[in-house]
Amino acid sequence: MNKLGPSTLSIQKSLMPLPDADRSALLDNPGFGKAFSDHMVTIRYTEGRGWHDGKVEARGMLPLDPSTMVLHYAQEIFEGLKAYPQPDGGAALFRPDANARRFQKSATRLAMAPLPEELFLEAVHAIVSEDRGWIPRAEGSALYLRPFMIATEAALGVRPSSEYLFCIFASPAGNYFKGGAAGITLWVSENYIRAAPGGTGEAKCGGNYAASLAAQAEATREGCDQVVFLDAVEKRWVEELGGMNIFFVFEDGSIQTPPLTGTILPGITRDSLIVLARDMGITVREEPYSIQQWKEDAASGRLAEAFACGTAAVVTPIGKVKGNGFEGQIGTGEAGPVTTRLKTALLDIQNGRAEDKHGWIHRVF
Repeated sequence: MNKLGPSTLSIQKSLMPLPDADRSALLDNPGFGKAFSDHMVTIRYTEGRGWHDGKVEARGMLPLDPSTMVLHYAQEIFEGLKAYPQPDGGAALFRPDANARRFQKSATRLAMAPLPEELFLEAVHAIVSEDRGWIPRAEGSALYLRPFMIATEAALGVRPSSEYLFCIFASPAGNYFKGGAAGITLWVSENYIRAAPGGTGEAKCGGNYAASLAAQAEATREGCDQVVFLDAVEKRWVEELGGMNIFFVFEDGSIQTPPLTGTILPGITRDSLIVLARDMGITVREEPYSIQQWKEDAASGRLAEAFACGTAAVVTPIGKVKGNGFEGQIGTGEAGPVTTRLKTALLDIQNGRAEDKHGWIHRVF
């Protein structure tokens, strides 16, 4: 278990917090991304001065000049993590240090000022501590945290900004997919790619998600829940979903997931599941998997299960895959035993019901 010392951020409490009764009503059924807590954290960066003016303050609007560089040149990165309710009434973060390091790597890729890991951790601890009353306690719920950074210099010209704003806000969250998603359906995109070698695929930046929206709209028109992307070069190899990594479970019990080659986001949930699976004695391969092989394995029954994973969606079973001219069910079309076992193991650690053997849990209070 990990724990930080006292925060050095200044605290400016909201003068108009949401009334307790209204907050309780929201926490009973928070959904995802629709409700927001009372506070946010802001820290500013100025070239030559570094990071400064860190504070917890009332959540509010961000004033931006029309020439603010993020609006024109898209220097923007973000993270997603959760504060999980614990059995004793406290709350804990899951591997926030990994989020901090990935945030630094994303910043470097987009020529932005890296935020020190200890400052990132201090900020996420601070907002969870301040808005502890916003943590939902229902099974499967948590307080979702959205740290992000934008270029804030008011200027035109294609170059790195000299000023940045780091901000975190929080949102109580239930299931990412309605009904918990017994088995989602994927659409294989043939018209769009998510990322190419040498691009920003492994950075968590808004542009990657914007580029996925047309493909996601196509998937929705085809009656599917999510889109799955193929590689940019051969359009043959499965890479990832619009916002999640993907795993395949075979009839022999082994697991396979696409390797990290620079075009796939290095998911923290992905990495955690690989570690947990190997702890269980499950063979895990990080190897390419072609869409043709996927079709054949689904048809023959060799592919027994498949699931998507990420902070928001946790572990979500994949029931069907569709594309131009084909459709196939995976296994029973619902969560299989390996998927269920891994999801349970992950959630039990995050929610304090199982031993944290890897030092992943950071207790906030």
